[in-house]
Amino acid sequence: MPTSSAPQAVLFDRDSTLVVDVPYNGDPDLVRPMPGAVEAVAAVRAAGVPTGVVSNQSGIARGLITREQVDAVNARVDEVFGAFDTWQVCPHGPEDGCACRKPAPGMVLQAAAALGVDPARVVVIGDIGADVGAAHAAGAAAVLVPTPITRAEEVAAASVVAPDLATAVRIALAGGAG
Repeated sequence: MPTSSAPQAVLFDRDSTLVVDVPYNGDPDLVRPMPGAVEAVAAVRAAGVPTGVVSNQSGIARGLITREQVDAVNARVDEVFGAFDTWQVCPHGPEDGCACRKPAPGMVLQAAAALGVDPARVVVIGDIGADVGAAHAAGAAAVLVPTPITRAEEVAAASVVAPDLATAVRIALAGGAG
């Protein structure tokens, strides 16, 4: 749903949106920001808009990483970017049927509640269809920033697509996300 004005919050996917994806990363030393990501997050903060992260971390359910390792990686992300106002992490696997794993709306709704904002005034920025799906399921807006792993049908289905994170943030802050 399109926003009619600046958002009350911007939520980011973590892997391939904020940081270079290292599958099932449990090592904070491997955290590397995506090109332009630090500046894009800073632009949201400079506009006075709260920020958060919503991240599927199925490696926990799969026994490949621990929650403590994920928390350590997320703490490193906070060191690189500055602290996010809320972190929402889904530790479940795709078969678990939880309400939080994107494209389900749980993490977006939890982030909005944690920030005290209306989900309809939230923009989610991510790199795959599950990010867009979670936003829309929660009644939030979304901007897709495709990467080489983004499927063509996900790009075609997204109502708002940006070539990079800086453009996605400009669209979000201008109230143009869909």
